Amino acid sequence: MSNLSTTSDDILACARSLIVAGGYNGFSYADIADVVGIRKASIHHHFPSKVDLVRTLVARYREETEAGIANVELHESDPLEQLRIYAGYWEACIANASAPFCICALLASELPVLPEEVSLEVRAHFRSLSAWLTSVMERGARHGQFRLMSTPRAEAEAFMATVHGAMLSARAYGDPKIFAVVTGPLLERLRASPRIPA
Repeated sequence: MSNLSTTSDDILACARSLIVAGGYNGFSYADIADVVGIRKASIHHHFPSKVDLVRTLVARYREETEAGIANVELHESDPLEQLRIYAGYWEACIANASAPFCICALLASELPVLPEEVSLEVRAHFRSLSAWLTSVMERGARHGQFRLMSTPRAEAEAFMATVHGAMLSARAYGDPKIFAVVTGPLLERLRASPRIPA
């Protein structure tokens, strides 16, 4: 039984890296079979169709994200630090190329051509992330830590879009450092009391 689970996990991990490299239509079961070292029929045993595979991948990705957010909430109560941890996670992933892009951000750019089942999962990820970021903005504003230029929801959406845009810029320039160049000023702008230059 654990062997089946391992094979399934290997298939999902491979699909994730192939989506990051080329999007939804940029890979086939033959590509996964080559990388994982199994027959295409074995992939179909775990995931009868590509839709099933990517829907499962995105659902699991959302669950992992929600678990990561819960862990941040558990260990850090300061709203600004929570946002720094979130941005720092992506900065590290981009720098070491372990997860250089959010698969949901990539798939969102393909929404018009994605199967509906996959689109629903991608949208669910964005709603979940937006809800958490909105709650962080609300807490930061309520405690006088954030200077919001708009509603907490609008600020959350702007923050999420900036993080995803910073990923895109880092990829476009081939320079992981661009991510912090883009996200750093956003974090500073949110601070209620800007640092006074020495």
